[in-house]
Amino acid sequence: MTPQQATVQLPEQALLSVRNLTKLYAPGKGFAEVSFDLYPGEVLGIVGESGSGKSTLLRAISGRLAPDDGEVLYLRGGAGSQLAQVVSLYEMAESQRRQLLRTDWGVVHQHPLDGLRPRVSAGGNIGERLMAVGQRHYGNIRERALQWLEDVEIPADRIDDLPVTFSGGMQQRLQIARNLVTHPRLIFMDEPTGGLDVSVQARLLDLLRRLVSELGLAVIIVTHDLAVARLLSHRLMVMKQSRVVETGLTDQVLDDPQHPYTQLLVSSVLQS
Repeated sequence: MTPQQATVQLPEQALLSVRNLTKLYAPGKGFAEVSFDLYPGEVLGIVGESGSGKSTLLRAISGRLAPDDGEVLYLRGGAGSQLAQVVSLYEMAESQRRQLLRTDWGVVHQHPLDGLRPRVSAGGNIGERLMAVGQRHYGNIRERALQWLEDVEIPADRIDDLPVTFSGGMQQRLQIARNLVTHPRLIFMDEPTGGLDVSVQARLLDLLRRLVSELGLAVIIVTHDLAVARLLSHRLMVMKQSRVVETGLTDQVLDDPQHPYTQLLVSSVLQS
């Protein structure tokens, strides 16, 4: 264990701890001094206007954008496990962060083809994640892929079709299957219902809520849609101009907003 790993600590039972994380490109661009803890099975929603810094923050928390300051601590191996180890994300080698994203973590992009291999079959997209965690038996991999296609409501006879032939809603469901097939502990979602029509959004949200509950996933979801945040999130963090202006239980924040900006967000939804 390195000195860095030996000294860092997490709050009891926390899965992830973000401490004073900052990434500023210019005044009002990026995010500043964000801190929070995330627990197993918890869904944290991050909301705010376009340009508030929420998507940039998600990239930094998930190891895809180095911050200017602060740290991200992760409990690898699970609480109570003899193999449990707190690691500092940006003290790890880049290869270790990439491995973390292929195994313990998953990222669901707003544009699903950003998270898929467009010229690899649907089954192959799911199978790649399984191979990343050491599975090699073709028959077992294909069987798992078929099970997951069924779980995300994609017909089994589309297993050999390319994602580019799928509708936007099917592409997003395939991306979710690709991420969840290895049973990761933490999922990052960036506007997962963006660009989909209302009926497709509703089905996708029902699917996400079911899978998160059944698998006990910890999730950080960025969205501009307060209805999505209310449906999926246990806790909410509101951002404006690179700063967190309010945080708390989702129902508490949305039903009794304290900050003027949160009040404005909520009232604009009620009036629309």
